[in-house]
Amino acid sequence: MNKKISLIAHDARKEALVAWVVAHAAVLVKYPLVATGTTGGRIAAACPMLSIERVKSGPLGGDQQIGALIATGEIGAMIFFTDPLSAMPHDVDVKALTRLAVLYNVPFACNQRTADAVVALLEQEAC
Repeated sequence: MNKKISLIAHDARKEALVAWVVAHAAVLVKYPLVATGTTGGRIAAACPMLSIERVKSGPLGGDQQIGALIATGEIGAMIFFTDPLSAMPHDVDVKALTRLAVLYNVPFACNQRTADAVVALLEQEAC
């Protein structure tokens, strides 16, 4: 797969996503990555060997930018660790991003178990 993997996390889930990326860095290093602003910065600090394109922070337009990449066929998988227990002032952006992932049949994960499954799928396709 030469399409990008997008990495996004809400505030309370950023550390969980960073830990997940660290655990899967050996696989993720094979793919182009794109992440929303703060999340991308934290991942880059934890895994300097990964090449990460950073877009704006989610509430400042990053969710929209990732959605545009999905619509143009540039995203092959999306890992989006959401926090279902916190209010999201940019809830409409999150819903639009999710809608585009479903519409364009992009595999996406909202928690660690499904992210593990998406990575396993990517590894299967690579063989």
